[in-house]
Amino acid sequence: MARPTTRQVTFADLELALQGVKLDPTLQAICDLLDQNREVLARVQADLCRGLKNPNKGRHGLTARQVAGALVLMRIKNWDYRELRERIADGVTLRQFTDFHGDKVPKHDAFNRGINRLTPETLKYINEVFVGVAVELGLEDGSKLRVDTTVVETDVHHPTDNTLLWDVVRVLTRSVKQLARALKLPRIKDFRDRSRSAHRRMYEIQRMTTRQRQGSQQTEKYRELIEIAEEVVTSATSAVETTATMGATDLPTALKIESIRADIEHYCSLGAQVIDQARRRVLNGEQVPTAEKIYSIFEPHTDLIKRGKVRTPVEFGHKVFLAESAIGLITQYEVLKGNPVDEVHVIPSLQHHHRVFRRGPEVYSTDRGFFSEQNVEACVNGGVTTISIPQRGGTRTPQREACERSRAFKDGQRFRAGIEGRISVLMRGRGMKRCLAHGAEHFELFVGAAVLANDLMKIAELLIKRATRPARRTNR
Repeated sequence: MARPTTRQVTFADLELALQGVKLDPTLQAICDLLDQNREVLARVQADLCRGLKNPNKGRHGLTARQVAGALVLMRIKNWDYRELRERIADGVTLRQFTDFHGDKVPKHDAFNRGINRLTPETLKYINEVFVGVAVELGLEDGSKLRVDTTVVETDVHHPTDNTLLWDVVRVLTRSVKQLARALKLPRIKDFRDRSRSAHRRMYEIQRMTTRQRQGSQQTEKYRELIEIAEEVVTSATSAVETTATMGATDLPTALKIESIRADIEHYCSLGAQVIDQARRRVLNGEQVPTAEKIYSIFEPHTDLIKRGKVRTPVEFGHKVFLAESAIGLITQYEVLKGNPVDEVHVIPSLQHHHRVFRRGPEVYSTDRGFFSEQNVEACVNGGVTTISIPQRGGTRTPQREACERSRAFKDGQRFRAGIEGRISVLMRGRGMKRCLAHGAEHFELFVGAAVLANDLMKIAELLIKRATRPARRTNR
């Protein structure tokens, strides 16, 4: 697929320009930012051409400008791919924003393929570029910094051992049937469809009362379900081996068969892990370490997060670290592995802030989860004037009491509360609450797109405010 850098202007584009159709001021400002920073589009272009043998040959694909505009618009409006395509196709101004103008808008899956070719590193680079633009334009000086962590959910159901075992059985059964159809066989020899019996036992476990769960009845049902899952995993592995010499004469069918076999092997590996943890936990009474658990066979990268929240004591997804400046720019974000304590992020965030702004923040504000004596010392050495980090537990010294009662410390805590509002904007407005994309890399891409949309919106708003600000009167 050819990847042109820019599109050719048509007579329809000139006619629309003569009609005086204008973008919303905020979208126009974002459009100008994307067009003026060619290094951003060059980085997107490199990702789109990644892995292509002849990127300049074949049917034209989406340009770098179209992919970048579509990604930003999708997260600003919190649309899915289908609605994104329909809105762009129906709206003249949105065609301008995404650089389609009078061209035909492709189907939604073209946007999906184009956006998913981008890498998380590219999104981080683009966000750093625009933070640098805000510094160059004098919109941000890096005098204040507030940090916090939040959890972005993965698209999984609440995991229990019985539902995970049922997932293994139904997915492998479905995949083996797909393999049989692709090979034009009535069925795979020696593979039994056990989905009905597995489904029945899964529901029997689900409907047990607390008293039944405490007895031997639950253990017996789990033993039966585990045996069924083991049989299905073994049979599916055998099905791949017995059909290894079978293939197809045409290339598309052969590729499809190889893809199905790869899926079966993938889910067999995850299924063996689910069976092992269910046996250890339920049958052997062992407490399985969190690092050895799997919470979804569809999103195996999912972490279990406990933050001590009353409404959500347990969350499934990934912890995300955010650092925000005084004007509302997310200057740093990290998708974290596992559930690390918050205090480990203070020193790296100070180092990153110094690289971006060539100075330390005058005010550094967090909640008590980030407190440690080492972090306070790092803030002092980093040139922070107001260290607004409440002490976590223990008896406060008189000096500490006086510090936390000071006006500067309290002002810093009021400033810190603003990041809670920024997280709410990302979750509700930019759709960052739950990631529907598949895979760990696309999860990071999703978070980076939400942060990028937030920063571009904030920079655009500040540029509009500056442009519309009345000039100061001079005394004569």
